[in-house]
Amino acid sequence: MDIVKLIFAILLPPLGVFLEVGIKPQFWINILLTLLGYIPGIIHAVWIIASR
Repeated sequence: MDIVKLIFAILLPPLGVFLEVGIKPQFWINILLTLLGYIPGIIHAVWIIASR
């Protein structure tokens, strides 16, 4: 399942974070980072998925 989450984290970062943590502050932070720049959103999403 982690591979699927990582693929979602690369394609649509907030979805990957949502699948990992649900609607928590990390999800909203990732949406903000993705809106500010796609690459920071990807980095944050991969970090969240890898750290759990």
